[in-house]
Amino acid sequence: MNSTPTRPVTSRTRAPVKRQNAQNYLLLTVMSFAASVVLTRLFLMLTGFPKIGAGAFHVAHVLWGGLLLFVAALLPLVFANRWVYTVSALLNGLGVGLFIDEVGKFITQNNDYFYPLAAPIIYGFFLITVLIYFQVRRPPSQNARAELYRALDMFQEMLDHDLDEQERADLETQLQHVIQHADQPDQARLASVLTDFLAADTLYLAPDVPTLWERLVQRGRAFEARWIGPRRLKVIIISGLGLFSFVAVAEPAVILFGLFSPGALEDIARHLIEQGQVTGLYSLQWFFVGQALQGVVGIVLLAAALLMFTGRDRRGSQLGYFGLLASLTSVNLLTLYYNQFGNLLLIVIEFGLLLALLHYRRRYLRQRTPAGEESDS
Repeated sequence: MNSTPTRPVTSRTRAPVKRQNAQNYLLLTVMSFAASVVLTRLFLMLTGFPKIGAGAFHVAHVLWGGLLLFVAALLPLVFANRWVYTVSALLNGLGVGLFIDEVGKFITQNNDYFYPLAAPIIYGFFLITVLIYFQVRRPPSQNARAELYRALDMFQEMLDHDLDEQERADLETQLQHVIQHADQPDQARLASVLTDFLAADTLYLAPDVPTLWERLVQRGRAFEARWIGPRRLKVIIISGLGLFSFVAVAEPAVILFGLFSPGALEDIARHLIEQGQVTGLYSLQWFFVGQALQGVVGIVLLAAALLMFTGRDRRGSQLGYFGLLASLTSVNLLTLYYNQFGNLLLIVIEFGLLLALLHYRRRYLRQRTPAGEESDS
């Protein structure tokens, strides 16, 4: 039992506690959010933007999004099962995707679905959700109250006959932490009782059957170990950084050369106006700002590719990380304003390249000692 002095309870505690597996639920929301927007836009483009309704009525997909959001909010209020959080996270992502896809209609007086600012707003909202996910996936606080919250949440696995040996071991670890660090005697006493309950021989333990997600992760790791490995993954990353640096620099380079030829620059401006990408002097100025930022990012990505090519993986991967992050969080916001969803495929590939770079740094570079890269020291 905890031998440290405990302090008396003086008031109710309302401090929030991060839910067990919160990062997984939020990841499901992020993925379903992205899929909802992409598939909705793709479906509408392929079908010619059909209307559901007759006469003066039109059932916009924002209503379906609102319905899914309403169901996602009701489920955890009505049901206590843990699987409800998975369903709620999925419906929440689908609903918010359908809802925000029509943001152009909300911010314009003429209900312009194709308003140029709509795409940056959707993309920016998605980025905010991703940033929240990265914050949530950090290790949670390990104070006794929070650990006891999460332990009680995991006990629902026992009620569903789904508690396996590994989950019991995790529960015992959490409860031991509560016993040793509890600042209230009731917390330590409850944790002790639950620990004795877990040690009972009559406790049913479910067979350890991997979930669908765990099987997919295992197959992915096996595929990577057999067919990719660190060398090929490095080649893929260098090639991707080089390709995106070329794509990022190409258009700004044409505009830069146009500065030395007034006629060429005038032709570029006329083309942008005719395509509807530029509507006035103000938008033209922001277009050039976006091109300048894109060019800088292209140079950064090229430098990152060269550093990794010459063996300075740590510096190169770090520079590539910041370059891709700058492109995803700033350059693409301006690009989407002038070319609404036109570069969506490139953005998806860019996200994939960033994830591959983070995976390479986490799995392979951390296994090396700093002395292993003398040129980077």
